Amino acid sequence: MGAFDLLNIASSSMGFHQTWLDALANNIANVNTATSTSENAFQAQYVVAQAKPGGGVQVAGVVEGDPTGRVVNDPDSPLADADGNVREPDIDMSSQMTQLVMAQRGFQASVQVTKDAQETYESALSIGRG
Repeated sequence: MGAFDLLNIASSSMGFHQTWLDALANNIANVNTATSTSENAFQAQYVVAQAKPGGGVQVAGVVEGDPTGRVVNDPDSPLADADGNVREPDIDMSSQMTQLVMAQRGFQASVQVTKDAQETYESALSIGRG
């Protein structure tokens, strides 16, 4: 492992976790987004991680959730059909919040690794200077 591999690995982790956080924020923001029953529901985004050769992580892709969502009775909605139904995304809010905490902690850990690596490299350089 080279001198800067640690920084590259931590950097790739921060990039992945930022993408994951963005997707989760979008999902949470749209958890109550209703559409008419004739339209597709908001499709949640699920980020897929993949190990990078040589260390680190990358986004392998983003998988979208089920466009059929779930039909909910909301007769007061201007989007409701003749039966009073609308379509909402099938997003499990507790799962999204749990994943949000995991993504935040992963990002924070990667930032700390970057800081620690920088301090270690600076200490090594100062030893070399005398």
